[in-house]
Amino acid sequence: MQELLEKYDIPAPRYTSYPTVPYWEAETLPEKEWTDHVVQVFEHNHHLSLYIHLPFCERLCTYCGCNKHITTNHAVEPPYIKAVLAEWKMYLGLLPGRPVLSELHLGGGTPTFFHPENLRELLEAIFETVDIAPKHEFSFEAHPASTTEEHLEVLYELGFRRISIGVQDVDKDILQVIRRYQTIEQVKFVTETARFIGYDSVNFDLIFGLPFQKQKHIVKTMELVGNLMPDRIAFYSYAHVPWLKNGQRAFDENDLPNAVDKRELYEKGKELLEQMGYHNVGMDHFSLEKDALFQSAQTGVLHRNFMGYTPVFTPLTIGLGASAIGDTFSAFAQNLKTVAEYQNAVATGHLPLLRGHILTEDDMKIRQHILNLMCRYQTSWQPTDERDVILARLAEPAADGLVEIGCSGVRVTEKGKGYLRNICLAFDARYWAKMPSGRVFSQAV
Repeated sequence: MQELLEKYDIPAPRYTSYPTVPYWEAETLPEKEWTDHVVQVFEHNHHLSLYIHLPFCERLCTYCGCNKHITTNHAVEPPYIKAVLAEWKMYLGLLPGRPVLSELHLGGGTPTFFHPENLRELLEAIFETVDIAPKHEFSFEAHPASTTEEHLEVLYELGFRRISIGVQDVDKDILQVIRRYQTIEQVKFVTETARFIGYDSVNFDLIFGLPFQKQKHIVKTMELVGNLMPDRIAFYSYAHVPWLKNGQRAFDENDLPNAVDKRELYEKGKELLEQMGYHNVGMDHFSLEKDALFQSAQTGVLHRNFMGYTPVFTPLTIGLGASAIGDTFSAFAQNLKTVAEYQNAVATGHLPLLRGHILTEDDMKIRQHILNLMCRYQTSWQPTDERDVILARLAEPAADGLVEIGCSGVRVTEKGKGYLRNICLAFDARYWAKMPSGRVFSQAV
């Protein structure tokens, strides 16, 4: 393991998109260029997904890499909702027909920062303007310390059936270091109440590689998992990027487990999850057989986007709110990041775009390869692939038993699943054409 980690634990993208955000070409994306792509894909299929970014948090969790706005002033909720609805109205004015909403995700920040009735106001206003697909997937992220029974009931009434609970770790000392203030009792309350109300799928977000984290902490967290048996687990590698997220400067590299110890944290967690009946589904994710995520992986329809892994694929995703990202599969666009900039831009009557990227034919081809690897652990050669170049980059992973290369394509081995980011990197033409000169990505392993 140490030899492999010395070789492969390098900075590399997580591939929630391709091209990855640092390689997007449009520092300022013209509104008309983006909306032309939105309309074009909508005309082929009126189904769409919505991602709504709700950025507010009452406290700063120092491990967090998300875009957030820290405040205890809940008076920020109504003007932000007003801005999100105004942005959505702009999109409605562009779309030639009534949208069919297939997927909706509330992300953050802390979506449960918002009062339940304010969430109801936001969502009911959107639902009045769309048809909801019969097999829709509505989900939200929940902080155990701020999620009430009223939150769960209101969102269930509005069609939400999946909840993602931010557990991270259960040890009080670890939570204190990362300033995540919650209790095991709160995690149990949210999980059990959601199940009692009728939610179909409960996910726990867990993190390995946190400061001072050891195997005993992973074991303790997995004991809670075994007691509550959530339907899904997202077992994320802690991404230490203090040059991007100042909150992570509360600790440094000396407080983090080294590469070998960090990998052993993952392997211990994976071992315990598999003993409990969870299956590895894509990078960092595990699922019980009864869950739609496992079933979509088995049938080959599992998809990955900025919202994570999903059993639902719609070519058009519209992102609403500060820093939200939209995706037409031919183009990406990200909104302005700060709440003030976002709300001011919307108030002018223009979409609050910060940057974006229009995909080339090569981008589209590589994106599909990376999606195949991320979701199905294999991909097939295409006639236009630069096969010799990719094979040269894969020679060492193949020699190390991470991939099997054949005449028809590439398959990730069981051993290679832990090095998926490195394998995808071999296909990333933009990375190799312009390798980062400074710190851009977190460590791959």
